[in-house]
Amino acid sequence: MAKNRTKRILRAVLLIGTVISLFYVPWIVVWAWILPLPDSVQEQLDEAIGHGFDGIIVYVDEADKPPATYAAGWHDRKNKIPAYPQALFKIASISKLYDAVAITKLVKDKRLSLDKTLAEYFPELVGRIENAEKITLRMMVQHRSGIPNFTDSPNFWVNPPPKSNEEALALVLDMPASFEPDEDYEYSNTNYLLISEIIKTVLGYDRFQFFKEEILIPLELHNTFGSLGEVNMDDVMSGYYVGYEADLKADEHGMLATAEDVGIFLRALNDGSVFNKGEQEIYSSIYLYDHTGWVPGYQSIAKYHEDIDTVVIQFMNTTGGYLWNTGEIVYSRIVKILRNKNPVK
Repeated sequence: MAKNRTKRILRAVLLIGTVISLFYVPWIVVWAWILPLPDSVQEQLDEAIGHGFDGIIVYVDEADKPPATYAAGWHDRKNKIPAYPQALFKIASISKLYDAVAITKLVKDKRLSLDKTLAEYFPELVGRIENAEKITLRMMVQHRSGIPNFTDSPNFWVNPPPKSNEEALALVLDMPASFEPDEDYEYSNTNYLLISEIIKTVLGYDRFQFFKEEILIPLELHNTFGSLGEVNMDDVMSGYYVGYEADLKADEHGMLATAEDVGIFLRALNDGSVFNKGEQEIYSSIYLYDHTGWVPGYQSIAKYHEDIDTVVIQFMNTTGGYLWNTGEIVYSRIVKILRNKNPVK
């Protein structure tokens, strides 16, 4: 009797805790989570538009099936242009995967060393970036440098984007380190800003040209670009922020690509075909095989799901509020739809 009573009390406490927690979770997120799962990816995209997204593109590459790309909502809300699969999208931090591949190739060719310090690459930063003499290239790749993140600067996303890497780096010069090198982890875009400058210094030309030569051309990726200046702006999906009416697509935030191009790259990254002999072992020791991306107006997820041998890329062109959380729920539901059709053996 006492044991059963204890169980009843425990269940009641858990139920009360669940109910209370729901009051602290936005209902739009809860609603996106509890809705019945649609039968198809396209139905899930159409449903996602009702959660507050202006437009969405999803690329799916399932093993032994032709890849498929889906779209819903608006490519350009003002001009009433529907979303379409071939649109260019700002991939934001997904570009770090390309950086890590480039670092890998340059390390294999002995043009870079993972153990060389920031001070050795850029002596002028000694005294301007704390611990520059201790921070190695490996630590920067792995976000273990302790260098502050320039995008965390006050009002960074409110102000116009920095016009150059020099302007962006200036935001964190002379700031105290977040922690001692290799003693902790903190995601910092400053690491990859410095990495891009290291690559440029070693090569004598822009890192994106190296991406073209070593990644894009071999994989026949014709719809991946380094900046807005390289593309027709009409091809770029508009970007929106909740509560802000203006289209954000004219803001420069680095690389753009179609969902298909990102998907092909991610498949090659995970199956190893982007690498030459001896490179994949280096890459596996320094970085991840999937990534997310976020800049105002653009959020993205790029992952490979080994259990169903499937790549899923999701682009959503609205940010702000709780849309990141909602976007993750939409992505997880898409993967669940695919798993239901391809149960793990």
